[in-house]
Amino acid sequence: MKNLGLLFICFIGFSFGSVHAQKRTTAGVTFPAKTTINGKTLLYNGSGLREKYTFDLYVAALYLRRPSMDANKIINDDVEMGIHLQLVSNKVTRDKFVETVKEGFGKASHGKATDAEIKKFMGFFKGEFKDGDKIHIEYTPGKGTTAIKNGKALGTVSGLDFKKALFSIWLGSKPADSSLKKGMLGKV
Repeated sequence: MKNLGLLFICFIGFSFGSVHAQKRTTAGVTFPAKTTINGKTLLYNGSGLREKYTFDLYVAALYLRRPSMDANKIINDDVEMGIHLQLVSNKVTRDKFVETVKEGFGKASHGKATDAEIKKFMGFFKGEFKDGDKIHIEYTPGKGTTAIKNGKALGTVSGLDFKKALFSIWLGSKPADSSLKKGMLGKV
């Protein structure tokens, strides 16, 4: 009888863990459990909603080789990782996105992005933005940070310092949105 009780407790624990592990939907946006960058499998770490003045703007998810809640370690790691964003509002225009990311670089708590690197990165985003657009930011060691919009690679900026500065926009000590940071770190 004891074994049956123990088996039941294990089953309930496993079932709860499986349901929790599969929960990857935030504000109506569902993210895959895994993605691949540079042939490496990355796992969903967490996601959150970016809001400003009560408007929902986008949902972002963080992908890592191993789940982590340590923002400093994530920012400084020289391993494959990615941020997937999906716009959930037409209020996010190309111009507002570029302006916000430039402001984020000004507040970056880690790394260093030169003016030329920032200009190059922002130059990747020439087309208009619309609700539902997907933007992926993927870092590959030795290659750099690649911007992808709706499945199309837009370009790459090399260097670990640039990646550190870019990722600290969301995960640094002065993030764009602290609740978004908590969500991406899986702390909600």
